[in-house]
Amino acid sequence: MFALVDGNNFYATCETVFRPALAGRPLVVLSNNDGCAVARSEAAKALGIKMGAPWFQIAGLVESDGLIGLSANFPLYGDMSNRMMSLAAGLGPTQEIYSIDESFIGLDGVRGDLVERAHKIRARILQWVGIPCGIGIGGTKTLAKLANHVAKSAERKPGSYPANLARVCSFAAMSVDEQHAVLQATAVGDVWGVGRRIGAQLKEGGVNTAWDLARLDPATVRRRWSVVLERTVRELRGQSCIPLEDAPSNKKQIAVTRSFGRSVSELGPMLEAMSEFASRAGEKLRKQGSFASQVYVFAHTSPFRPPPQFSRGVMVPLRRPTADSALLVATAIEGMRRIYEPGYQLAKCGVMLLDLVESSLYQAELDLEPGEGRDQSHLMSTIDQLNRRFGKRTVFVGSAGVPQAHEWAMRQERRTPQYTTRLSDVPVARA
Repeated sequence: MFALVDGNNFYATCETVFRPALAGRPLVVLSNNDGCAVARSEAAKALGIKMGAPWFQIAGLVESDGLIGLSANFPLYGDMSNRMMSLAAGLGPTQEIYSIDESFIGLDGVRGDLVERAHKIRARILQWVGIPCGIGIGGTKTLAKLANHVAKSAERKPGSYPANLARVCSFAAMSVDEQHAVLQATAVGDVWGVGRRIGAQLKEGGVNTAWDLARLDPATVRRRWSVVLERTVRELRGQSCIPLEDAPSNKKQIAVTRSFGRSVSELGPMLEAMSEFASRAGEKLRKQGSFASQVYVFAHTSPFRPPPQFSRGVMVPLRRPTADSALLVATAIEGMRRIYEPGYQLAKCGVMLLDLVESSLYQAELDLEPGEGRDQSHLMSTIDQLNRRFGKRTVFVGSAGVPQAHEWAMRQERRTPQYTTRLSDVPVARA
């Protein structure tokens, strides 16, 4: 048995927790540089605002409908996620954090009424963290995901599903006829694992609901589409094919990319950005215990602005795999010097670490440059610990420059305080 705990409109809800006056108001959280909507409150959805809608297209709703737009506050969302996940873990013995607002819980061996237990956990998360959530329970991860969709839809859209399935929905607690009714009421595009392209193909073939999909022959599905969709069909039938991952698998590549708050044309700021991004990528690399063998660097102008246009990247191999930020930064700077050309208004750049290997593998060879083979793992570990304890950029490479002077920094003109992660932003109650 599995459960899926999912926070409702997570980014928007995190903002509402500390600003109760936003409750019930049309609210969108904007992406980096305040570009487009990445989260919407229920009131914002009711206005017809789509996910990814550019801010300049919906800004007129501020005057006409009272729309509120806020810059993304990722430190706040990350901390609120940690609090929510720690409480969700009380639902069962194993947990897989699937995303910032979703968590699968393994329920094997849990005794008693699972629905009642889920309601108690949900109430605890709401009371202690302030995040309302939906919980779905099923014999497979796909059924748990579908049950979660039902739980949230029954609450948000009365009449779409029976009212007794709102907030917490358990397939295991339903009769066979009730399970079939839910599958028949669920569009095939709402099934976890069915993408937009495959969903369109299924509809063309007369497969319109989750019930239709579950009745397909798994072997035929595998031949016509893929083994992934075959697993989805089997899971809808109650055959568990997707195990719980207690520990997240290591990433195959690590990327840090950003769009600039304003265009950049000089080499100096580009080298600062490369230094910053390579440092962050190195920290992520060390966190998962890996080394990088190659560094890919790229930069380009905005495709929405008039010419001249520029888009170029370069792969720079490392002599030996490393997680040393100093070497990664030097390599990224070398790559940027190779591709840079003056005369262009650059809008974005990034660093990607590729061909990742386990840090336990060591490549031994003659050192071709003084100090090249020096082990700086203890220094890197100390820097990471200082930055985790005292905040990002407590210690940073000098070539990244002073943060306050970055002309490439993101626009975040609408960001709220970091209520839970910055001491100066902690709310104060006054008599």
